[in-house]
Amino acid sequence: MEQIDMPVPLGRYFAAQNAHDIDAIVACFAADAVVQDEGRTITGLAAVRMWKEAASAKYRITVEPLRATRTGDQAEITARVSGNFPGSPANLTYVFGLSADHKIRTLSVR
Repeated sequence: MEQIDMPVPLGRYFAAQNAHDIDAIVACFAADAVVQDEGRTITGLAAVRMWKEAASAKYRITVEPLRATRTGDQAEITARVSGNFPGSPANLTYVFGLSADHKIRTLSVR
């Protein structure tokens, strides 16, 4: 995977995603995190854990970040996502909001 310049918490998130390490993924999020994915809103760490467990079991995705932009506490990552889904691989955009303690506060996947 080519190195791109992105905030450290996001590097941890993608590494954990590719390792399918649910505990490490959840550790990247703030307690009050809000995620938008597949038309759903996921709020809080327990819900984030359930979302990642279900998505990992269903899609078994790997993510290759391709480019990153950052403005303040917002980061947008374009990534090639491969897995068990129609149209794989696909380029998706991850829009992250980071908290002051370097956790993922918000995430929108589109």
